[in-house]
Amino acid sequence: MKVMIRRSTEGQLSAYVAKKDLEEPIVEMEKPEMWGGRITLANGWQLQLPPMAPETLLPITVEARKLSE
Repeated sequence: MKVMIRRSTEGQLSAYVAKKDLEEPIVEMEKPEMWGGRITLANGWQLQLPPMAPETLLPITVEARKLSE
């Protein structure tokens, strides 16, 4: 699924899923650089993000995979 990752002016990372019209803060990251690992959204969803360079600029839309609940 296409997911837009962005950082707010306060520094909070969030994920927006257009097909679900859902925007949730990212509350946990498997890897400190986020890319290539699992993230957890405030609503409990877990997404697997593709590997990318740690210095990737935000906002960016990526193809993420929702992990089973």
